[in-house]
Amino acid sequence: MRNAPTILHLDMDAFFAQAEQASKPSLRGKAVVVGGLGPRGVVATASYEARVFGVHSAMPMAQARRLAPNAAYLVPRFAFYRSISDQVMGLLRALSPLVEPLSLDEAFVDLEAGEAAWDSESARLAGIRLRGDIRAVTGLTGSVGLACCKMLAKIASEQAKPDGLALIEPGTERAMLGPMSVRTLPGVGPATGDHLRRAGITTVDEIAEAGEDELVRLVGKAHGHALYAMAHARDDRPVVAERETKSVSVEDTYDVDIHDRVRVELEVQRLADRCVRRLREAALSGRTIVLKVRRYDFSTLTRSETLRGPTDDPAVIREAAARLLDAVDTTGGVRLLGVGVSGLADFTQEDLFAQAAEKRSAGSEEEPVGEPVVEAPAPVERQWRPGHDVRHAELGHGWVQGSGLGRVTVRFETPESEPGRVRTFRTDDPGLEPADPLPLVRRRPDAGDGPTTATGVASPDIGLTGWRSGKSGNSR
Repeated sequence: MRNAPTILHLDMDAFFAQAEQASKPSLRGKAVVVGGLGPRGVVATASYEARVFGVHSAMPMAQARRLAPNAAYLVPRFAFYRSISDQVMGLLRALSPLVEPLSLDEAFVDLEAGEAAWDSESARLAGIRLRGDIRAVTGLTGSVGLACCKMLAKIASEQAKPDGLALIEPGTERAMLGPMSVRTLPGVGPATGDHLRRAGITTVDEIAEAGEDELVRLVGKAHGHALYAMAHARDDRPVVAERETKSVSVEDTYDVDIHDRVRVELEVQRLADRCVRRLREAALSGRTIVLKVRRYDFSTLTRSETLRGPTDDPAVIREAAARLLDAVDTTGGVRLLGVGVSGLADFTQEDLFAQAAEKRSAGSEEEPVGEPVVEAPAPVERQWRPGHDVRHAELGHGWVQGSGLGRVTVRFETPESEPGRVRTFRTDDPGLEPADPLPLVRRRPDAGDGPTTATGVASPDIGLTGWRSGKSGNSR
């Protein structure tokens, strides 16, 4: 444990939903739910306006629609969120070389390692500046927690939400933790919480009073020791800048079970190609190919094959995934498929499965029999996903509000405009095409080098409200 609150935890506020609200003026201040929109979809993020109705992350989308029928339901735009995350992480790395990302919207920072803070006051000022810079660069808000250890910094950022800053002064940790629910501590989920409650333990103070031996008896040795240490505000985990990636995988859940074996095979090939793209983006390769199949009855099968060496060759990974699928019975239907690669390395074995390449090469040298039949490619119906960006030849930039029955409804607006008008088109309208997201904050040419607000006006005092009151009036 440190003697100064120089561990910072940043958590962006309702990140996906907030990014959508900032991108779409007509949704600001309204309930927004981002996630899978099919019958089996789940909520990825809900705006604070939607949370008032009881909607929360990981909730089935069907339940969310019952709770908040008038909310805007949007399909995630992960590339867009990742671009914003890269901006935020860049600001964190400017503070310290020790940044530990936990997800796109959450990270720990060791301020002391970057000499950005050394005591409570300098840590508070660093947090204020960070929140201001994030708002200036991205137009979004994040909550900051500052404490002497990672566990308390994360608890502090949760207490600061939304759009606030909380600092736990050294020496006050036990008094602050004591009356809190046991569920506040990391690793205490619903099952452990219920188990402790049945034993009469509902607060952190009661965990400390129970004693280490009793906790070990109740929840096991490893968990018991950890709970006792956390209840006494002890957490010596360092901020780790680089986490070793153990696997790269992709998976899809289907709205309707897939029964056609050919379709299943094509989906596996498509997932294998997506997995390879992720591997190459991370400059990695892998030895073990993993296939995941969840069948109609929710039974989940996992099959794997370990190659002679690491590879990022799409043909090799597709063939391995196909072999694994051959051993799986999909007769009753498939609701989820996934392809992954583990045993990662930062190099490839070029001659891996050379015989497969030779076989393909030998096959290509065979004389064709008869005239080749050239089939015209089947027309691909364009899909217009709610929330995704489009551009019209005459009306400009907009986003999809919904589609169906051969029609697509578009609202034409940009992050800097007023709420825009709505128009409906045929799904095959030649004037309408998918578009890239627009930046949330446009930098004015004369703005200089200092931070700017979302409107482009220089503002060195951003975050001062959050410093004085702990929270600002913005709840997005």
